[in-house]
Amino acid sequence: MEGLPITPWTVFLYALLTAVATGLGALPFLFTRGITPRHLGLANAAAAGLMVAASFGLIYEGVNYSLGRTLVGVGLGLLFILLSHRYLEGREVSFGELEGLNARKALLIVGIMTLHSFAEGVGVGVAFGGGEALGIFITLAIAIQNIPEGLAISLVLIPRGVSVLGAAFWSVFSSLPQPLMAVPAFLLVELFKPVLPVGLGFAAGAMIWMAAAELLPDALKEAEAEGVATVLTLSVALMVAFQILLGG
Repeated sequence: MEGLPITPWTVFLYALLTAVATGLGALPFLFTRGITPRHLGLANAAAAGLMVAASFGLIYEGVNYSLGRTLVGVGLGLLFILLSHRYLEGREVSFGELEGLNARKALLIVGIMTLHSFAEGVGVGVAFGGGEALGIFITLAIAIQNIPEGLAISLVLIPRGVSVLGAAFWSVFSSLPQPLMAVPAFLLVELFKPVLPVGLGFAAGAMIWMAAAELLPDALKEAEAEGVATVLTLSVALMVAFQILLGG
């Protein structure tokens, strides 16, 4: 018996699943109590590790399509985050209940993760263009990978005063481009496929900069270097292992 034909609505619903999964990353914070400055530092280190590992996963995936376009994307992502950082640096910024420096960091990470989701949405749509089985596999892989990405967002937001529900909301919000981009990418596979490595590289470049320039310096201000390095190493290793097991 043949399966039902793949429709844009089906692709949208599968991609929406990936967005909802991102909110699950906030759940561990339901079981935490007080967050000390040291915990904030270690949370920043963990978020940086998850983002760096995810970034290299994006680069590796992009290189499978085109090395040159992926590297162009990395350069564009780096340029974008540098300009965004300079634009926000001297301005009064608010983000929900956050103000000042905390608001700027929250805005940067949610913004970067939202941009990153455009590329993942294109990836879902392109995958469904190659068949239902491939589309479902890629959707589930991205949905599972979105959970630690939601955790990375929550590790930045919650220690700075955002509620668990608020962090879950912003995590899901950051992934909403996935269902929005999956449908046009599915309908226009050949048009979207060439730009996919640029988008993957773009997200990677911005995320690596954010981890190195914002999260790690903050981590070292609040926690000892040995603890920061340990948490960073473990989070990178676990995320890489997670990605390999998921892909294998």
